[in-house]
Amino acid sequence: MAYASISSAFVGRSGELEALAGGLRRAFGGEPQGVLVGGEAGVGKTRLLQEFLAAAEEAGAVTALGNCLEVGAEGLPYAPLVTALRQLHRVLGVELERAAEGYEEQLSGLLPDLGGAGPTPGDEYARTRLFEYTARLFERLAADRTVVLAIEDLHWSDRSTRELLAYLIRTLHRCRVVLVATYRSDDLHRQHPLRPYLAELERLRAVQRLELARFARAEVEQQLAGLLETAALDRGLVGWIYDRSEGNAFFVEELAFSYQGAGRVGLSSSLRDILLVRVEALPEPARQVVTMAAGAGSNVEHGLLAAVLELPQEDVFEALRTAVRAHVLVPEADGDSYRFRHALMREAVLDDLLPVERSWINRRYATALESDQGLVPADQRTGRLASYWYHAQDPARALPAALEAGRQARRGNAFAEQLLMLERTLELWEQVPDEVLLDLQCYDCADEAYPRRSQAEDGADAGRLRYVDVLADATVAASRSGDQELSVRFAKTGLRHINEVAEPECAAWFWLQRARAAHYQGNIGEEESEQARRLVEDGPPSAVGADVLHRIAVTGMLNHPSRMHLAIGERAAHIAREVGARTVELHALNTVGALRVLLGEIEEGLPLLREVCVQSREIDDPYLQTRVYNNLSSLQEQLGRSEEAVETAREGLAIARHYGLNTISGVVILGNLVESLLPLGRHREAEELLTSNLEQTGEAVLNYNVVRLQTELALLRGDLAGAAEYLAGVSNGNVGDRQPQRTLPWADLAVRIAVRSGLFAEARNELLTAIGNGLSTGFDHLAWPLLVHGAAAEADSRGLPDTDAGRTEALEQIRREAQRLSRIVPLYEGWAHMLDGELARAEGRNTPEVWLRAVEVLRPTGRPYPLAEALFRAAAAHAAAGAREEAGRLLREAEEQARKHGDTELLREVTALAERARLPLDPSAPTQLPADSGAVRDPSAALGLTARECDVLRLLTLGRTNRQIAEELYISPKTASVHVSNILTKLEVGNRGEAAAAAHRMRLFPQHTTRPRS
Repeated sequence: MAYASISSAFVGRSGELEALAGGLRRAFGGEPQGVLVGGEAGVGKTRLLQEFLAAAEEAGAVTALGNCLEVGAEGLPYAPLVTALRQLHRVLGVELERAAEGYEEQLSGLLPDLGGAGPTPGDEYARTRLFEYTARLFERLAADRTVVLAIEDLHWSDRSTRELLAYLIRTLHRCRVVLVATYRSDDLHRQHPLRPYLAELERLRAVQRLELARFARAEVEQQLAGLLETAALDRGLVGWIYDRSEGNAFFVEELAFSYQGAGRVGLSSSLRDILLVRVEALPEPARQVVTMAAGAGSNVEHGLLAAVLELPQEDVFEALRTAVRAHVLVPEADGDSYRFRHALMREAVLDDLLPVERSWINRRYATALESDQGLVPADQRTGRLASYWYHAQDPARALPAALEAGRQARRGNAFAEQLLMLERTLELWEQVPDEVLLDLQCYDCADEAYPRRSQAEDGADAGRLRYVDVLADATVAASRSGDQELSVRFAKTGLRHINEVAEPECAAWFWLQRARAAHYQGNIGEEESEQARRLVEDGPPSAVGADVLHRIAVTGMLNHPSRMHLAIGERAAHIAREVGARTVELHALNTVGALRVLLGEIEEGLPLLREVCVQSREIDDPYLQTRVYNNLSSLQEQLGRSEEAVETAREGLAIARHYGLNTISGVVILGNLVESLLPLGRHREAEELLTSNLEQTGEAVLNYNVVRLQTELALLRGDLAGAAEYLAGVSNGNVGDRQPQRTLPWADLAVRIAVRSGLFAEARNELLTAIGNGLSTGFDHLAWPLLVHGAAAEADSRGLPDTDAGRTEALEQIRREAQRLSRIVPLYEGWAHMLDGELARAEGRNTPEVWLRAVEVLRPTGRPYPLAEALFRAAAAHAAAGAREEAGRLLREAEEQARKHGDTELLREVTALAERARLPLDPSAPTQLPADSGAVRDPSAALGLTARECDVLRLLTLGRTNRQIAEELYISPKTASVHVSNILTKLEVGNRGEAAAAAHRMRLFPQHTTRPRS
């Protein structure tokens, strides 16, 4: 019987192939697609992918395939993407070069063939820019063609590859790209990093996840028919192979091969033995080649393999031909390297070796690579060498190699891979002889403020690399790779290895890193910053000393700005200027400008911030530039200068996009832009920006401010349930580091949502919790709205059961906090007058004059918000006082401003007031005045309620149950329930509490007309 080794027929998988084809069709239509293909080892993922890629090419798509590497991949970030892009470069040539034009420097880590100079080493934002420019490259490539990028064996992927792939899946829009990745599902143990990664990607609309099942018996029979090249199969053989393979396609092939060689008798039941049958059938030279190839990694270059074999070239060729013909090894597409036909076979070969054999093989590879560095691609050299020496169990050579691999990873801003190499260096440090350690020289730390030994002491050992220097690099690498807890652990270890008396600057630097990590973990890091300050305050001027002072000033700015923090910031800028730390100086000046504005020195602070904006562009520091524009736009909005803030935020957003920082600084500045658009009434633009941000970055990077703004937009639309749902996702117990800029807006939204839901006690509790310990200086723009809405809640709840108790104390606390707030700009002055009006309403002494003062101050700001609220209250006060003509004029203006602001709820209240008081919103429409011009129309007519529904609503506002309402009105509880349902529909509210709140807010039932319960 003949044997084909690999079945010529593609068996089964019709559903999965159709799903992939469907994604390709959608991509041809301009919708990017992501497909994740999982399954156990040997189940047929590679064969499915090959069939799909062939079909895609036949349909006119350009395809590229990259494989994640297993052994030797620790220091090789982006390895599969580099391979895939090289394939694209070979296929597209000058077209790819044109697509990368202008991005050569940023893309040099992925496309070294373009000759870019490479990114700035240690730039913590260069990695983000690499992601952004890679996305732009694919958008250009796929503008007039469909591109399929396939990545195999994602379970072996490095973190940088995973994150870049996720970024592409999230951000590519309106271009013809299909991203396909395969992974072994049986390798995903509970702690495997791919598990949460896949779960996050699967939530995206454009991503589908396929899981390949094992073959059924009929499919195994089809596969065997192709392998054995016969349709007349022995049914017993089919059953035997199906039972042993359990439907795993690779095992079917290996069992069929072993059957051909030895029959069913004596075949080992061990999986490893099954996998080794094909290898053991090879002649000795070929087996030697296969054994050496297994130790190289997922694939091996021909030249490197030949170098370690030390056989005549003719013998190497013959052995390789034999291994390839036996389908053990497969030539790679580049024609210069080989891989195992299946990774399981390679694993079986490695498992069959003694530990000493594996070490010997790795040593051979390391020695060969050191002798001829051209044997592997330049971008893989240091990482591969570090891996070979490490697995050769030679610490004296593995440690320097790991250090160099870490430096190369940092030069490419692959911080996760740099961290891995630094951890290996720390692991090996104690195993390395002193003479090797003495030869290790210092190199530039990722943080320019870190004081190297040469700055701390003199002598022959001044330039020698120390254990603590590696800890410093690891501290920064952990932070920049997003692992703040690990960064803190490294910093603590560093402090244990430092003599604070002998090296105070070095110790201060580690304390400063702890402070920064604490900030990311939801703690302001004040204690850590003070420890750092204590160590450097009596020492000579230094970059780390300036950085420490600046950190303290920033902490104060974000939490409790004061004159002391301003002085500290100015001192930081002075020291930084003195020692030539230009970046630290401009950061400090930025903070000084912000503090001046927060402390009321507006005319001094804003010009300083604008000057720093200009100077920051001179040193080309993306983080500094975006930080300055973020602060300036935020402060302009705080001062009520929304139009200016919009323009500044747009400039900052353009800078963030230019540097590829959309998902970092760009998200924050985008929040500023949206926040300034809302009070101007430009809601559609704001919603489009937020939606676009969500599509491009995914929910994983939505920050607190973005969610808060989504809550605000939901409230304006009248979507109370949606607003409450958004707010629940950022509960007050989870607002990070408890900065006032976060807690106060959260409390304001919580108060407003509680009021609209009729939960007045909850509204009061939210307010008092927020202001209970006193409001911090410098956050007046957030405090004024919170106090106004808190007082309005007290006013709206007057006369409701169980709300009068505690009102006097609450109002008094509001007054005390208001006395400490500034009225330095018209917006603050307007809020202050509105607060006076709400306090008067809450105490039953509402008069028009106070509201008119608020309107006069707010009109010149050009902001519909909060002008619309002030106009509405002024109109209501005039109507109550019988000044109908003035009430009508104010109400019409309130409607105009509410429409500009897009406030659905306020528009509803305006309409209800107009109907109750018979005030025409259209002055040209005829209006029949009642005999008593001060009379207010019956609410049953105003809201479309019947007389009986009006009676039911009146009792519902008093908190009566359906049974109690039935008893008072002499109707059945069922009838009362029907009336309540009708009332909820006509008032357009969701529950009884909201209905009562709406009725009370609109004063439908003055207290003296409410009938007591009989």
